[in-house]
Amino acid sequence: MRRTVVIDVVGLSDRVIGTSTPFLQSWSKRIPKNHIKPQVSAVTCSTQATYLTGQPPSIHGIVGNGWYFKNECEIKFWRQSNKLVEAPKIWEAARKMDPTFTCANLFWWYNMYSSVDYSVTPRPNYLADGRKIPDVYSHPSQLRNHLQQRFGQFPLFEFWGPKTTIRSSKWIANAAMSVEEQYQPTLSLVYLPHLDYCLQKFGHDLEKISGDLEQIDQLIKELVDFYEGRGVQVVLLSEYGITEVSNPISLNRVLRKNGWLHVREERGLELLDAGASKAFAVADHQIAHVYVKNSQDISKVRSTLKEVDGVAEVWGMEEQRNNQMDHHRSGDLVVLARPDSWFTYYYWFDDTRAPDFARTVDIHQKPGYDPVEMFTDPQIKWLMPLVGWKLLKKKLGFRVLMDIIPLDPSLIKGSHGIVPRDQVDWPVLFASGLTPGATLSATGVYQAIWHQLTN
Repeated sequence: MRRTVVIDVVGLSDRVIGTSTPFLQSWSKRIPKNHIKPQVSAVTCSTQATYLTGQPPSIHGIVGNGWYFKNECEIKFWRQSNKLVEAPKIWEAARKMDPTFTCANLFWWYNMYSSVDYSVTPRPNYLADGRKIPDVYSHPSQLRNHLQQRFGQFPLFEFWGPKTTIRSSKWIANAAMSVEEQYQPTLSLVYLPHLDYCLQKFGHDLEKISGDLEQIDQLIKELVDFYEGRGVQVVLLSEYGITEVSNPISLNRVLRKNGWLHVREERGLELLDAGASKAFAVADHQIAHVYVKNSQDISKVRSTLKEVDGVAEVWGMEEQRNNQMDHHRSGDLVVLARPDSWFTYYYWFDDTRAPDFARTVDIHQKPGYDPVEMFTDPQIKWLMPLVGWKLLKKKLGFRVLMDIIPLDPSLIKGSHGIVPRDQVDWPVLFASGLTPGATLSATGVYQAIWHQLTN
């Protein structure tokens, strides 16, 4: 098999390839480009699972970045076990054809306990005193120490949150090049998330994102030059493009007004009680899975949600089957936003009663995706001294709430999850040997990668 690297540049689309990305412009003149028609849901975990299995969510089971675990009555996002992906992966098929085949996974999702030969993925240490220490998980386990001794501690707080920078993508790129030098895997999977941050925060405002475009372009050049210099075929692709949004929708507040969503009060704050609710929404960018306890209520809930400003479609079971989203993890209803809209997870009416985690970066406690975590609250005066004081108290062993995140969804200017109207916002794939200008399905990306490996 031909040695191949697949570099996932999150958020890359024709919309953002231009004067701020000179390397991509020049490289694309000699490497064929295809558009990828996004699947629904066009979010990280679902799309990566589709690319790596060649199957839709109805088969591989990854219906979003998170969903309602019905047997536990809990909403969980950003799980890590590869056992959740219910379809064979491309490296498993390749290994059957060639027993010498090896695969390295650098930060693609569901990376823990998979059958790849080499893996690295974010895995912070949660200490008993409440601190969160940046770290990674790796296989083999000694790879973790090797990479952090060579490149420093993984910059977790610049991988997600209000401090996101190019440093996290650079660390991943350095780790990928080190793994290539050490192991020479047949297939390498490399994840570069940097563009995702600025595009969700600022949309397509070039004045604000041109610097980020230049940074990711330079990093892509470094990786491409490195791998091509070692005779490795390069596939460059994205999971989705970002479209501009201006209308945040809080479906859970709608459901609560109608008496379907239940909250419980703890210490004067409100927590969504999914197990006790007649209906609730798991918000994920421009997609929401709505779980309805009693089947006789589904029609009423559906009619109510269809009337919400910014909702484009509400899928029942038939529409889910037609769109290959029918899996037992999916909601009883799947709600799609209008292109200018996206879904928040908010369910409270009074911000003084919002749960304590709402104003923190806490991707595991929140019952939905929260892009506002990329901002700090503009209402806080003397932010940096306050953060410094909180960090000092943490180091001294005190439990401290880093409550600096705003509760203002209007700050978000870009989102994804549906099929954009304009192809200029679709994800792209660059690879030699493909028919230039073709349009691939999301499931067809598997075959495009397979073609690079085998042809």
